[in-house]
Formats: sequence, structure tokens, C-alpha cells
Amino acid sequence: MHQKPTIRDVPPSPWSQRPVIALLATGLGSGMLRPFPGSWGSIPPVFLAWGLSRLDNPWVFATSTVAMIAASIWISGQAETLFGHDARQIVIDEWAGIFVSSLGLPAHWQIMILVFVLFRIFDVVKPFPARRLEGLPGGWGVTADDVAAAVYANVAARLIIMLAPVWLGT
Repeated sequence: MHQKPTIRDVPPSPWSQRPVIALLATGLGSGMLRPFPGSWGSIPPVFLAWGLSRLDNPWVFATSTVAMIAASIWISGQAETLFGHDARQIVIDEWAGIFVSSLGLPAHWQIMILVFVLFRIFDVVKPFPARRLEGLPGGWGVTADDVAAAVYANVAARLIIMLAPVWLGT
């Protein structure tokens, strides 16, 4: 005879266990979108980074970038207990990656699109040492590979800006 599952048999949702961590780790829910949660999760920080960069204060943007990296390390480490190690819906690391990708670049929408595309390419391809950094424990591994990919994206964006400044609005 089969018994019907009861409420006690259903594991608690991450959203009911630690709703603030779940909300922040999923990039305000953007990491729950399918397909390609990493790409969806990279869209909101593009707008946030663009808005902060328009303040024309490099110190504010640099400080925000460091804070975003630190927040990503801590939040993603906490979220692993809810979703699993480097789960697809954890996208706070993409937020840190977009900030690093945009660091020091002009605040033009064309450049933000370029940054988004380059970051997603490097985050998927994970050139050395990004893939190895994934092996770091907890939130460090979740965030470090995205920061490495973001450094590549930032350098590539700078090269493209040098080669095609008119097309990018600089």
C-alpha cells in the first residue's frame, strides 16, 4: 500500500528557509529564469553598473565593484547550502562579473552591450585560470571563476574600444 506524502515529507524550499539569501543569490529572481539562467542573471547588473558608471565617479564604481565581489563570495557561499554547489540559479557571481567587466570603461550603452556579450562568452568558455578557480571552496569558487572571466572581458572590451571607438560611441 502506498502512502500519500505529507507536508513533513516535502523538503523545505530555499525560499522558505532563507528567503533573503535566496533572493540575493538568484539575482532578485533572475537566476530562476530558463533557459540560460546565467545570461538572464547578468542582465539586471548591466543596468545597475551602467547607472553607477553614469555618476562619473570612478571611486564609487570601484568601491561598488569590490563590495559586489565580497557580497558575491559571502552570499553564494550561504546559498550553496540551499541550492547546491555553484547551482545554476545562483547568479550573484554574474553580478560581480558584470561589475568587473565594466570597471573603468565609458558609460555608453553600446559598451554595456559589448561587456554583457564578452562576459557571457568568457564565462561559458572559462579560459585559464577561470575553470581551475571553480574548484576553490564555497563562495570563493563560485565567484572567482566569474571574476577571472570578467577580467578577460574587460581587457577584450578595451581592445575593441581601441579598434572601433566610433562604433561604440566613444
